Amino acid sequence: MTELATASRPSSNHLLRRDVRFLGNILGEVLVHQGGRELLEHVERIRETSKALRADFVPELYDEFLNAIGNLAPDIRHQVIRAFAIYFQLVNIAEQNHRIRRKRDYERSAGEAVQPGSIESAIQDLKDAGTPLEEVQELLQGISLELVMTAHPTEAMRRAVLDIHKRIADEMMELDNPNLTYREREKLRDQLLNEVLTLWQTDELRDRKPTVIDEVRNGMYFFNETLFDVLPDVYEELERCLGKYYPERSWHVPTYLRFGSWIGGDRDGNPSVTANVTWRTLNIQRGLVIHKYETLLRALMRKMSFCTSIVEVHEELLRSIEQDRADVELKTVEAWTNEKEPYRIKLTYMIQKLQNMRNEQTKGTKQRYNDASEFVEELQLIDRSLRHHYADFVADTYLKKLIRQVELFGFHLAALDVRQHSKEHENAMAEVLAKAGVAADYASLSEEEKIELLHKLLSDSRPLLHENADLSENTKECLDVFRTIYRAQQEFGRACITSYLISMTQGASDMLEVMVFAKEAGLFRRESDGSIVSTLQSVPLFETIDDLHAAPDIMKTLFELPVYRQTVAAMGNQHEIMLGYSDSNKDGGMVTANWELRMALNGLTEMAKDYDVRLKFFHGRGGALGRGGMPLNRSILAQPPSTIGAGIKITEQGEVLTSRYSMQGIAYRSLEQATSALVKAAWLARHPSKEKACEPQWDEIMPSISETAQTKYQDLIFRDPGFMTFFKESTPLSEVGELNIGSRPSKRKNSERFEDLRAIPWVFSWTQSRYLLPAWYAAGTAFKKYVGDDPAKLETLRTMYREYSFFRTLIDNLQMALAKADLLIASKYAAMIKDDEIRTRIFTLIEEEYALTKAMILDITGQEEILDNVPVIQESIRLRNPYVDPLSYLQVQLLSELREKRAGGEDDAELLREVLLTINGIAAGLRNTG
Repeated sequence: MTELATASRPSSNHLLRRDVRFLGNILGEVLVHQGGRELLEHVERIRETSKALRADFVPELYDEFLNAIGNLAPDIRHQVIRAFAIYFQLVNIAEQNHRIRRKRDYERSAGEAVQPGSIESAIQDLKDAGTPLEEVQELLQGISLELVMTAHPTEAMRRAVLDIHKRIADEMMELDNPNLTYREREKLRDQLLNEVLTLWQTDELRDRKPTVIDEVRNGMYFFNETLFDVLPDVYEELERCLGKYYPERSWHVPTYLRFGSWIGGDRDGNPSVTANVTWRTLNIQRGLVIHKYETLLRALMRKMSFCTSIVEVHEELLRSIEQDRADVELKTVEAWTNEKEPYRIKLTYMIQKLQNMRNEQTKGTKQRYNDASEFVEELQLIDRSLRHHYADFVADTYLKKLIRQVELFGFHLAALDVRQHSKEHENAMAEVLAKAGVAADYASLSEEEKIELLHKLLSDSRPLLHENADLSENTKECLDVFRTIYRAQQEFGRACITSYLISMTQGASDMLEVMVFAKEAGLFRRESDGSIVSTLQSVPLFETIDDLHAAPDIMKTLFELPVYRQTVAAMGNQHEIMLGYSDSNKDGGMVTANWELRMALNGLTEMAKDYDVRLKFFHGRGGALGRGGMPLNRSILAQPPSTIGAGIKITEQGEVLTSRYSMQGIAYRSLEQATSALVKAAWLARHPSKEKACEPQWDEIMPSISETAQTKYQDLIFRDPGFMTFFKESTPLSEVGELNIGSRPSKRKNSERFEDLRAIPWVFSWTQSRYLLPAWYAAGTAFKKYVGDDPAKLETLRTMYREYSFFRTLIDNLQMALAKADLLIASKYAAMIKDDEIRTRIFTLIEEEYALTKAMILDITGQEEILDNVPVIQESIRLRNPYVDPLSYLQVQLLSELREKRAGGEDDAELLREVLLTINGIAAGLRNTG
């Protein structure tokens, strides 16, 4: 296959074009080798025709294109699909490598120039703004960003395929080495040919759904390959920049950036996530982090050959070795016999203590580390001794990073959040209270009665039930989760689990139920002096538009309760609140969801001030535009600066994990940009911009726009009786459910109701069928109704786009969605709908709204074309489309054939397989699909 042209200036992207051409040629060789020249000719003919149609749509050529696709023999068709899908995989690898190359080229050629979006640019801006040292210190003490991995099923590729991608990426990067000989370069090409051949012969589809533990191990891949090393490097760069611009003090940046996880803790709608699975997850995490520390200590042993006949080590190091000899028996680690090399002796005992952590019998003894702080203390002891004999270069190079790693990852690696649906707690509470003789029918109580009862129970130190009470399996499991959290905090440290998230929080009672269960397990207690100890916080997840409206009042109700307010005080007067971008968008549409999320952020922040509580907002963003997806730094800057309060948490899901964190260079750049954005946002919170003065008048305009958008959106999604038929029949919804990409079911219940459909398959299906409807629908109508025929109102929207960051982000996200949507192809998906009336009526509505939205966006931005403001992305989408198009048309053909067979009571495993291959290919081509 030949080159996919690339965007931007030739001078900056000629190496990317070279790499794409290089990999495309290798794929072409593999196609000929595996399928003969006929296969390559089919692929090239379809590709060339698709490109020609995108350049100049000719109806006759279009018919020829459809015929060429429709007449492919099944065996050739299967291989054509795989050829386009794998080509996109190779292009994506080349683009990722080029991102790393561009950063390195910038740093090499820029001299003293500072790269935009870098950590140094943020610190330089602080200095240029005259920010004093004391304010910089306060700012760094206040910022916090936690990125939370989830197992949300939008990563369509298998780990085996991603491993091949990693090897290809590494070998492609090596091609840039100017010192390679001709023979070495040829050898690399042979290796790449082998890898692409292996990719061709590797099944890209899973033969079964992954288990939760499979997903846990997949998540661990990113810690093992990149994050364990990259995260401390980001801290080191921040400290370097602070030292450069604020040299009057020595910097050790407090922990502000870390990773958490839901994988193994998120049980909402996933019965496979049990208390036992959560315990296994924590053990897997600890196993990895202990292995990483042990590997680093062994590497240190090879380097620490300092000899006491030459240097004088610190006396405290020698004393600690004598203490180790008395306390620790070297059972699985060989003793170091050279008494003149004390560092190696010390490290031997430290390795043994790490290994003893795998032995339950050593728990609580001096044979092991019982807390990460003990490990840090010994590393700091070695650090002091090295500096004592002026080996500070060694301490800075090796010990400093390791100490930071222990500060970041402890012995638990990453904080694990637990999540469950509010209804599950209510059901369990009803059974427990009935068994305890407290309330015969808890579920029938009013919200006020539930709050009163739960607050009373929380104030009473007595347990409700004996641990072995006769309860249903579901209720036992619910209680076991809390007991497991208590046990985990004892074993792995309190930081291993501190947040318990409640899906579909609709009242204060949902939060109080969790705290009563926490009390039963020992995670909440009142001391003899009346003080409260609480090591678990109930975290509400507000998801629907109605829930977002109710959120401030729900939290106000809780903060008014004396015991609950004491639990917040016990957690440092901070409270975490999660906002759901996926379900709010599914419920109210793009415009309304974004506006209501902003209002909830501001309303909750203002309300919490009255109670002296700092809020940490947890933003539940997905990868797709319809689920709040955007680059990490933009997602931080999109928040009102005043709402960053006690920090930010953001979910990192599915294919986003792979695109951001599978390669060290890209992971570093993403986290660097996030840090830069975080520092900027924190500074803006202290120094409101001129935009703030205009916001009130703009905020008065948005409610009516939002209301119109919500009505238009819900008229179609909720109130049109034919909509669900349209959605199911014109998208691959049911087939996406057959793609084994996650352990969790695609529905919360075995139900066909729209409300029970998860947001991920909702968005994924619309993206596959090229509508991208959730990411733009109803915006045009909302803007048009506001403007009417009044030029002054249009000018107001234009001013808002220029000067109001919220509105600018909204419009630019709409532009991205419109650019990726393709209604000509979508019409082919619509043709699968059996009911002509439903198809014609609803597709016409969508077509008209698309045209109106596009026209309004162009009027507001003053652009001639969508995405004229970011020509690099505009060109990238334009050049990718001809390669995605054949897969879309093939998918429609295959879906039609498969559904016809199934309607007749037959099935065809090979046909289904081809459908699933097109899903993988389109996901690779469009990227950020879920």
